[in-house]
Amino acid sequence: MAKQHRTPEEASIDSAAQEMLIRAEELQISTAFSRADDMAPCNIGSAGMCCKICGMGPCRLTKEGSTGVCGATIDTIQARNLIRAIAAGAAAHSDHGRDMAFTLKAVANGETEGYYIRDVAKLRTTAQIYDIPIEGRSPEEIANDLADLYTSQFGQQKGELALIKRAPKKRQEVWSATGVTPRGVDREVVEALHRTHIGDDQDAEHILVHAVRTALGDGWGGSLIATDVSDILFGTPAPVLGQANLGVLKDDMVNVVVHGHEPTLSEMIVAASQTPEIIQYAQAAGAKGVNLSGICCTANETLMRQGIPAAGNFLQQELSILTGAVEAMIVDVQCIMQALVGLAENFHTKIITTSPKVKLKGATHIQFDEHKALTIAKDILKFAIDNYKNRGETVIPDDREDLVPGFSHEYINYMLGGSYRSSFRPLNDAIMSGRIRGVAAIVGCNNPRSQHDYLHVKVTKELLKQDVLVVETGCGAIASAKQGLLLGEAGLDKVGPGLREICETIGIPPVLHMGSCVDNTRILTVLTQMVEEGGLGDDIDQIPAVGLAPEWMSEKALSIGTYCMASGAYVIFGGSSPVGGMPDKVSDSDIVSNYLIEGWEGLYGGKMEFEPDPDEMVRKTLEHIDKKRADLGLPVYDPSRFGKSGDARMLQLEEMPLEARRAMLYGQTD
Repeated sequence: MAKQHRTPEEASIDSAAQEMLIRAEELQISTAFSRADDMAPCNIGSAGMCCKICGMGPCRLTKEGSTGVCGATIDTIQARNLIRAIAAGAAAHSDHGRDMAFTLKAVANGETEGYYIRDVAKLRTTAQIYDIPIEGRSPEEIANDLADLYTSQFGQQKGELALIKRAPKKRQEVWSATGVTPRGVDREVVEALHRTHIGDDQDAEHILVHAVRTALGDGWGGSLIATDVSDILFGTPAPVLGQANLGVLKDDMVNVVVHGHEPTLSEMIVAASQTPEIIQYAQAAGAKGVNLSGICCTANETLMRQGIPAAGNFLQQELSILTGAVEAMIVDVQCIMQALVGLAENFHTKIITTSPKVKLKGATHIQFDEHKALTIAKDILKFAIDNYKNRGETVIPDDREDLVPGFSHEYINYMLGGSYRSSFRPLNDAIMSGRIRGVAAIVGCNNPRSQHDYLHVKVTKELLKQDVLVVETGCGAIASAKQGLLLGEAGLDKVGPGLREICETIGIPPVLHMGSCVDNTRILTVLTQMVEEGGLGDDIDQIPAVGLAPEWMSEKALSIGTYCMASGAYVIFGGSSPVGGMPDKVSDSDIVSNYLIEGWEGLYGGKMEFEPDPDEMVRKTLEHIDKKRADLGLPVYDPSRFGKSGDARMLQLEEMPLEARRAMLYGQTD
């Protein structure tokens, strides 16, 4: 008997996604949503209670006191499973950083086609951090040395990662004292796998020490490198106007969707699509031109730098093809569903893989090479344009929302104080006064086992009501964008009075888009700069801030959560815990779960918790923020003190008689 599927409304809060799910049902085509309904997760494996790292297993520990064949206990098995997931996530994001460093080196030596250094100022500023000489040297000379430094961080065997110096001084001391300062990005990933081989590390707490070190090698190593180099080569993001949702696809143009994570490909596709050669080629095929859009974090990369629209987040990759309007989906690495190829066979869409690391059986492979980047990008686009004539019926939802992305930490610094006095002082002051209660970073994936976008949007809206400034990256940012929360004027009637004053005064949205999932390092940089500005303690763990991943699903999310925790943040994941165990069956299955909260908080001042209830996520976030405010001696949050300044107040004053205005402002009349 077939399992009951959710209705489109139960599967997603996005009306465009709902329309495409109805179409999938009509065409009898499966999607991640229907497959999630058909396949119940293994409750033993999902709880971290299954070990399959050797041929004596798999071993499933479901009874009190049970062990694996080798004698491994439940806490050891859960710690092993968690560190392996963290290592895989760290490897994915850090390998992205490695490739970016290789590209920077090639650009510096004039070996690439179509790339150049766009942000020389960031190049010089970044090089100075590492004592790389900049005076009297060309950008290419500086970039060459920076690329060498960054590349060396991956294979380094001893010492400390050079990028660690960008964390607050006290945080560096915490890492040194607890023995988790990463030595080299690759070394920590390799050691994580070695420690968890059969017969090696069998002490859960000891395993989790190295889990932290591995994650830090990602967050303060590989991922930070990826963000730095992307900014240097493609420009540091600043606010631009963009659009999001499936309605950005166009019936009269060749629709090309870029999906994945590496901007080296997507940025060159953008450049190639705007050349007269490609425009004329598309027009000769009967289209008005090429319409680019993005999915997942590639969408965030091109959106925040070029204003290229986002067709959607992770769970909309299949839905974009269901429109029948996509000539080609170009993918590189990470978050790409194997189901795309089979789905595309029902339409005319071509799936094109481009990375030497990723192939999909049945897809067309056109390998991307930075040395011939523009030429290959044009070839890919011509392949897509040639497919335009094969398009059949199209059903494009009329759903699109304007947004303003591109709030890099550099731009936030500028917007708070201007060109000559850029500073985080206004943000710190707003938190200290209570206008802003605290900060929440809402990041992460979509998961088809929960209602698409619901948790992201629910938590975001509830925190905004409580005067919590929200910064977002990745698929979570796209979820908010589709709800209109990334516009300056949008949703301010639903924002707390203090936060509204700040948004109106500075002219910012209540939710700040900070980039792709690898750009969570920008959030760490913001927190570090807030510490350095003063008034909110001398380390990240003292700031009234919380990180949340409401719909997490990937190993990368576990690495991100762990390095944020080790940096001093309270991190809350939605959904199920990979180390949650089944307490009703095995009473000692919560050892690791408790350690991630209590043990890690004692060591690092941060903690990591899994909470499926969105209302509880909000409550715990506010409770933590208020506790940190109290610890700093800041005023108790009181929204009634605010809401009488900013643009709205000026409009009120303009409508008042002179005497009434004087009475309100000065408590006097003529």
